[in-house]
Amino acid sequence: MKKTKVPVVMLAIFMTTFMTAIEGTIVSTAMPTIVSDLNGLKIMNWVVSIFLFMTAVSTPLYGKLADSMGRKPVFLFGIALFVIGSSLCGQANNMIELILFRVIQGLGSGAIQPVAITIIADLYTLDKRTKMLGLNSSFWGFASVIAPLLGGFIVQNLSWHWVFYINVPIGVIAFLLIIFFLKEPKRNAKTSLDIKGTSYLIVLLLSLMFFMQELGSLSLLVTLALLLLIVAAAVAFFKAETKATDPIMPLGMLKDREFLALNLITLFISGVVIGFEFYIPTWMQGINGTNASIAGFAVTPSSVMWVVGSFTIGGLLNRFGIKKSFDGFLLLLTVADVLLLLVPLHTPFWVFCVIAAMNGFSFGSVITASQVRSQVLVEKENIGVATSFNTLMRYLGQTMMVSIYGITFNTVVARHLAQHPSLNEGMMNKIVSAEKAKELAPNLIPQLRQVLFSALKGVYVVSLVVIIISFVLNHIYQDHQIKE
Repeated sequence: MKKTKVPVVMLAIFMTTFMTAIEGTIVSTAMPTIVSDLNGLKIMNWVVSIFLFMTAVSTPLYGKLADSMGRKPVFLFGIALFVIGSSLCGQANNMIELILFRVIQGLGSGAIQPVAITIIADLYTLDKRTKMLGLNSSFWGFASVIAPLLGGFIVQNLSWHWVFYINVPIGVIAFLLIIFFLKEPKRNAKTSLDIKGTSYLIVLLLSLMFFMQELGSLSLLVTLALLLLIVAAAVAFFKAETKATDPIMPLGMLKDREFLALNLITLFISGVVIGFEFYIPTWMQGINGTNASIAGFAVTPSSVMWVVGSFTIGGLLNRFGIKKSFDGFLLLLTVADVLLLLVPLHTPFWVFCVIAAMNGFSFGSVITASQVRSQVLVEKENIGVATSFNTLMRYLGQTMMVSIYGITFNTVVARHLAQHPSLNEGMMNKIVSAEKAKELAPNLIPQLRQVLFSALKGVYVVSLVVIIISFVLNHIYQDHQIKE
């Protein structure tokens, strides 16, 4: 049997990382333009949350399939689906179409990221794995550095539709490289899929997401019904997993206190990530009046320092252990978030770059450490499932938190608009885009910016609460050193 061409396969993995990474940042950069073009301020968080949800809900299934069928077919399927979804998103003519096509894109993403990390675990021993994950993160950082400039150029010179089309050539090349250069032994594909457990998990996550998205706008009866459905689906899922011969999510993993705590922290901190990266470009355009080409660069230092954190985390963990290291990262996140709450309406661009750098170092350290440690804490045959569970926590955290942020943002906006009869939702759709804001009456712009400013502050109050919860979780397991 021919051997895997490791450098070529890693290149394909780096390309898929770049593809999915640039998608997140470039969409955030283009979002103000998309919102203004499609009049979708109230449902703009659905563009992000539905993508994250479909990624989250499909991740455990892909992890199980990767362990039973092999990494290669699952990875190829994910790349193909992501490219198809991207093509369709580029053709969207309204907000509903865009949201529906993001479902397909999310289903592809659900396979790409966890299976890519699992392939890295297969190809490298633990001592080299952390470095390779750091190198993989550098492509994430590189994508985030050029995405704002590229996104701004596309929005201003072409059309926002093209921010999705750029994934197509990258995905096709990566797909071909994996087909020809990744070799793996045939696995026993007779493993029965946990259809019952998977179905209950989908119902649980779907009802949870809908509950989080619409909380505050639902009647009491519907709210109670959704809560009952969530509880019932959770109970049914855990019962199904205890009886399944080959469960989609082996519950034995969750009995490890460190594994559980690590992944819960991942869930919450991933939520903080999306709150920062999604709303800061809106802050830059809507409040500072920065054009689309420059606005996204406010989060670029976060991406760069994410890479630095990914590369340095191994040494920090060996020296200080998980708990002490995480305490330091979470303290840095707290300082950065408090600064966002304290800055005045007129704040220089460079201040946000400093805050972004502080955030990025902590994000990269926490996420990379949780990935590696989650793989170490389980048996080798469950590495794919453990990696997928960790990825599930990342996307579930982002899905839940973007919903909570959306509720907070919309609630604050609605309250302030009620106090200012001269302002309306249509004006808010325009103020979030530096270009569209020029169409507004100059005397209304200061009031609209103040409304937006208050709504964004509300988002970062929520982030602060989540970071504090992560501090508490960090102290429910003992200090450990990474061991082979």
